[in-house]
Amino acid sequence: MYLLSLKKRLQAALRPSFALLLGFGLTMAAPAQALEPFEYANPSDMTTKALLLDVVQTGNRLVAVGEYGHVIFSDDQGESWTQANSVPTRNTLTSVIFLDNQTGYAVGHEATILKTNDGGNNWELQYNERRGETPLFGVYFSDANNGIAIGGFSYAFETSDGGETWNQRSLVEDSYDDFHLNDLFTDTKGNVYIPAEYGTVYKSVDRGRTWQTLGTGYDGSFWGGMGLANGNVLVYGMRGNAYMSKDNGKGWEKVTTNADQSITGGTQLADGRIVLTGLSGTVLTSTNGGKTFTSVSRTDRLSFATAAAGKNNTVLLFGDPGVRTHALQ
Repeated sequence: MYLLSLKKRLQAALRPSFALLLGFGLTMAAPAQALEPFEYANPSDMTTKALLLDVVQTGNRLVAVGEYGHVIFSDDQGESWTQANSVPTRNTLTSVIFLDNQTGYAVGHEATILKTNDGGNNWELQYNERRGETPLFGVYFSDANNGIAIGGFSYAFETSDGGETWNQRSLVEDSYDDFHLNDLFTDTKGNVYIPAEYGTVYKSVDRGRTWQTLGTGYDGSFWGGMGLANGNVLVYGMRGNAYMSKDNGKGWEKVTTNADQSITGGTQLADGRIVLTGLSGTVLTSTNGGKTFTSVSRTDRLSFATAAAGKNNTVLLFGDPGVRTHALQ
């Protein structure tokens, strides 16, 4: 089901909205007052068993997002979960970040952008394209005011007022690339990266204001990436392919993953271990900083989008079946 969801994400990205076709490269303000009326996510006892696509740790709280506008949070490392009180969308949410313990943003299908000021319990809708089908896959803020959200077909928005208004922008000026922008993350030096298609990674050294195109030597799609604690950068994607850079994106080396299933997300634990998730129950673990990985296939063969640290040598996996606990070897 997660693979189908992933295909739907890409299929949605392959159908750009009329606004994108007619106005790509133009600046378009998005007044908040034009968003109402909207539907709220329904309260449900099944939120921990429905598709979840991203999770973030903010203080002692985990906040996860997924289909139907579901937002759930846990204050006990995943032992129990609470559904957010008020989420003004039923669109699938694909990514979530927090700037501090209270202020966070989530993005998703139909260019949905949400904001919370109370740790994830209540959210407000900042932007949405009701007749558009372009999904957003990542969001980043350099400070409380300046942020960027990215998604399919090089779709990008930026804000300079804490999300009160969002303006469409070109990611790279004078570029004709139309790649899907599949994720967004930072390294320990504050550089920002966007994994994309055809082995492309975009990098910003000025907190998202300008971007440069990096080649990795790979010709497939990258679904995600992370900045590692040792300063290196890891990106991963189709058919178990992963690449690492030890020099801020100048050069890339293929990583031995011992997997042939697509890698979709992951996390680095406090002890330095890297855990990646993939399709068909694939879970990858590295104890040497991402140089090599050990691959296992869960017996349930379920697909997961990402992971977070759990208790007692476990990780929490988020994906097709919601959230599951996985014991590390």
